[in-house]
Amino acid sequence: MAFPCRGAYKSRMALHRSTSSTPLVGVLYMCLAASTGLPGLNAIVKLLLADYHMVQIIWFRCVVHLGFMVALFMPAMGPRLFATRRPWLQSVRSLTQLFTFTLIWVSLFWTPITTVTMVLFTGPLILVALSVPFLGEQVGPRRWAAVFVGFAGVLIVLRPGADIVHWGALLVLGGAFLYAIYQIQTRKLAGYDDSRTTAVYTILAAFIVATVAVPFYWEAPKSGMDWFLFFALGVTGGLAHFFIIKAYQHAEASLLGPFDYSQLVGASLLGFLVFGEIPDAWTWVGAAIIIASGLYIAHREARIRQSAT
Repeated sequence: MAFPCRGAYKSRMALHRSTSSTPLVGVLYMCLAASTGLPGLNAIVKLLLADYHMVQIIWFRCVVHLGFMVALFMPAMGPRLFATRRPWLQSVRSLTQLFTFTLIWVSLFWTPITTVTMVLFTGPLILVALSVPFLGEQVGPRRWAAVFVGFAGVLIVLRPGADIVHWGALLVLGGAFLYAIYQIQTRKLAGYDDSRTTAVYTILAAFIVATVAVPFYWEAPKSGMDWFLFFALGVTGGLAHFFIIKAYQHAEASLLGPFDYSQLVGASLLGFLVFGEIPDAWTWVGAAIIIASGLYIAHREARIRQSAT
């Protein structure tokens, strides 16, 4: 996962969804983002980490992505694109996003892409746990059971003490935890700012921090292929972000959620074809448990929303 801000659209896209929208189109956009865009982004980062500093990678990612978002939304909104009613919350959320993908990308230096993707699927489980103290939501015993079962799956994937997975995989858990906090911050913003404004602010803090730091870590790309990878880094992230926006314009979050797990298909293929990574059987067992827990939680939340209406 590279964490384009899905939560920014779940509660606001109903305002922009047209009556002619087709859920199947939304599913297609989500599959494009999850199975190709996000795994492709992580694969490019993993390739570049072999020769370039993380700060430079983040900077290229932010420049192209921010330019893409501004070009996409500025014609319709003008200066209002940067108008926010909660500037501090937007800033903190944007910094949370920066720390989130920094942890995840650093872990890619040691950890297979497929393993990183599997561990990141704990994000919905962590969100359920944090929604109690931060959002005041009620979580029943069934969802708590699914959370604990899901984390048992994480232990199977990581197998601490077995020297099978590098300790860097723990950074992914930290990234998943921060992403859950980021989602909570997104929910709090949904009632105040336009989702397009939130989309731009998502990457703004990373852009500012990386721009200040990049002169100290800059190294000119060594080849035309490296220039291509740096450019593709921003384009891939921007397109994945755009596809997710379009997905939530056409379909409800409850329908799209399960298709997010198609990331595992793209990550597995790229991990094998580009890096020769082959997860063992126990890793797949743990992933199946994590995904099943996440799907059950999504199902229970959908049932609760239906009963409340």
